[in-house]
Amino acid sequence: MIKWIAAVIGLMYMRIPGAVIGFLVGSFIEMYLRQSGTIQKNVSGMFKDSKEVSPGDFELNLLSLSTIIVKADGQINQKELDYVRSYFVQSYGKERANATFRTFNDVIKHRQVDASRICAYLNMRTRYEVRLQILHFLFGIAQADGNVSPSELNQLTKIAGYLRLSMSDFESIKAMFAVSRADASYAYKILEIEKAASEAEIKKAYRKMVKKYHPDKLQHMDEAYQKGAREKFNKVQEAYEHIQKERGF
Repeated sequence: MIKWIAAVIGLMYMRIPGAVIGFLVGSFIEMYLRQSGTIQKNVSGMFKDSKEVSPGDFELNLLSLSTIIVKADGQINQKELDYVRSYFVQSYGKERANATFRTFNDVIKHRQVDASRICAYLNMRTRYEVRLQILHFLFGIAQADGNVSPSELNQLTKIAGYLRLSMSDFESIKAMFAVSRADASYAYKILEIEKAASEAEIKKAYRKMVKKYHPDKLQHMDEAYQKGAREKFNKVQEAYEHIQKERGF
């Protein structure tokens, strides 16, 4: 990479001879950096996307979205608060979680939380898989008291839209939490297919969902996020096994 950049610069100033000299000089520089083990870090750093969310900002924004779900019913439910606290402690440790809660209480708690603004910020700085896990976490809060209420579902629908998640992904995660197992179609909703789907379509959908929700996609995240990914992965497996048993294949 460096030798070609140097060659182009040389060509601009000294034509062909400059390109040759630039190429040679750049080759020596690349050789030196490769031997010192720094070339990959230096070159990739030149083109790396600088729009990354810091851990502190991510935690505060996640906590802010959590408050929207907790307050959606117009009253505070202790089970939902306990779920949020437990999640943060598992993810970041007790000391760091407490620091996040203190910062939230001091800076954000009394301000109006704008879900669209928060999600727009996260959209630019997180991968799609991470945003899926955020929605999974928020559904977990809503379901912590045993029921996802219509007002909570309304807020979750809005947040999913703000996070630019597909409707099929939203319905899949919703089916993991808010659709009764008595509803025969719940397993199909998790796999994002119609109940009339053929056996081949079911198997194809299963492979697609396994790939989408595989825990390895969140290896760079904290343990709680990886745990959530494993939970989604297991729900997909259970849904597929339910359909297999129902269809007899």
